[in-house]
Amino acid sequence: MQVGEHRFTYSAPASMGGKGVGASPEDLLLSAVTACYSGTLMRVLSQSHLPAQSVAIQTDGIVEGYPTNAKFARITVNPTIIGGDAVRQAEYEKAAREARDRCFIGRTVRDYLHYAVGRVTVES
Repeated sequence: MQVGEHRFTYSAPASMGGKGVGASPEDLLLSAVTACYSGTLMRVLSQSHLPAQSVAIQTDGIVEGYPTNAKFARITVNPTIIGGDAVRQAEYEKAAREARDRCFIGRTVRDYLHYAVGRVTVES
């Protein structure tokens, strides 16, 4: 697959009967949600005057109904804010939820599955 100047190798996972080569379509969906969310979160943190050097996002997806009616049922983003102020934990949690609500890709998928913010970690 080629998107703009970027080329990707992908196939269904071997556990689902695919070749298991490269990223899976499921991985690509989670990557799109994660990339959009992380950029949106950095913007929300900046607008909220919350210190952050960078963010790291652990994204988990739950698939239900395999093999006959497989679909994503839930995607959860678990952000870690690096270079933050742990005393302001509640403000970071609010910013994390706001980023979920503002993220373009997240707004696209949330009508079809449960899209949530999980654990928000602040590291100084």
